[in-house]
Amino acid sequence: MKKLITCLLLVLVAAPLALAQGGSNDIKENDFNPVNTGVTTLGIAPDARSTGMGYLGAATDPDVNSQYWNPSKYAFGYSQGGMALSYTPWLRKIVNDIFLAELAGYWKPGSGDNQAISASFRYFSLGEVTFGGNQTGGGAVQTINPYEMAFDLGYSRKLSEHFSMGVVLRYILSDLSWTDTYTSESNSAASAFSADISGYYVSYPMIGRNECQFAWGFNLSNIGTKVSYDHGANNAFLPTNLRLGANFMFPLADYHTLAFGVDANKLLVPTKPRSKDYDTSTPEGQLEYEEAVQKWNDQSPIAGIFKSFSDAPGGFKEELQEITWSLGAEYAYNQQFFARMGYYYENANKGGRSYFGFGAGFSLNVVRLDASYLLATSQNSPLDQTLRFTLSFDLDGLRDLLGKRRR
Repeated sequence: MKKLITCLLLVLVAAPLALAQGGSNDIKENDFNPVNTGVTTLGIAPDARSTGMGYLGAATDPDVNSQYWNPSKYAFGYSQGGMALSYTPWLRKIVNDIFLAELAGYWKPGSGDNQAISASFRYFSLGEVTFGGNQTGGGAVQTINPYEMAFDLGYSRKLSEHFSMGVVLRYILSDLSWTDTYTSESNSAASAFSADISGYYVSYPMIGRNECQFAWGFNLSNIGTKVSYDHGANNAFLPTNLRLGANFMFPLADYHTLAFGVDANKLLVPTKPRSKDYDTSTPEGQLEYEEAVQKWNDQSPIAGIFKSFSDAPGGFKEELQEITWSLGAEYAYNQQFFARMGYYYENANKGGRSYFGFGAGFSLNVVRLDASYLLATSQNSPLDQTLRFTLSFDLDGLRDLLGKRRR
């Protein structure tokens, strides 16, 4: 049964973290200390546009997939509504049956153009896992299909001509459950509720004769309950995350625009105590370590958010290492053709996921197709060559099309 648990942890955590820096052999073992959470798939970006810019999305121009990055952007959406379907084959260099799919959409009710209702559903399949049996041939062999999913509803509203805020309520289910008929060991599915709070500010400064666009935004996501996979014996924090970003867009010429943006991310999850930081060779040290783990396990999610800013063993320097950075750019021609590029950086001591993102998009009146390609800085990274695809539909364009047909 330990093999099953190890397999699931490899897929969800170890593969993206431990292998992402295959060439970083100079990292000291004592310094490697990634933040541990439950339902880690909530941190996987679903859409092709933002990942093509290196996981950039806190303050970029509003689109249908803003629910994940910053739902308050919907209030400034150019269309009355839309929907999008995204698909990502995950870790395809290792397996071929793991994927992430998401359906997202929004609608702006009324004629005031100052509010929006949004929703999304994401499903992460961990493929097929076979386990059971024993060395003597006893016990039944079982096959399970673990998965994680989340469904959320959001509301955003303009509070002024330039600023909006949004809230999202989310239900999360992580079904990694199994039962070993030979040993009677079992694991349970975990569920949780969470909320997001976001803000978005946009202005249009004049530089020379050109009207530009400057925006900044934030998204505090997955503030919620804990999850447990062992009937409540141990609890895991959700990946509560703070995302801050800024974006600047300016016209190059008629129909040509270029935008640059930067995002900073930090998991607001307390660092779990490590045995290597205590003298566990003595009874006193072992007891001190066990008490520290119990205290960490008993922390409430809200207390953990505040604790996460000052609890790293390496002090303020390590706290800064927990911040991931995204830099990206997007070129657009007449809002019909898009080319994107970006870079994502995570400190090697916190996982070492660093890669370049490339993307392109094509848009017609009704439909838009985006694709992105991830190129890891380490050849041994399982995330290398990850592809994402997003198919979006515009409600205004669809109405125009249907209106023309009726005439």
